[in-house]
Amino acid sequence: MEHADLDALIDRTSHEMPLDELMMRRLKKRRLALRDQIYRLELALDPKEPA
Repeated sequence: MEHADLDALIDRTSHEMPLDELMMRRLKKRRLALRDQIYRLELALDPKEPA
């Protein structure tokens, strides 16, 4: 949910003028970190190799 919230916030913020580049970079960095965390959790729950 947090990842989806960040996506929506980034979309809304990207249409505003003037664009706050620093805030956008921070939001995108946080979104990427969450995406990586979700990926690691999915791998832990469903390993590729059979047990």
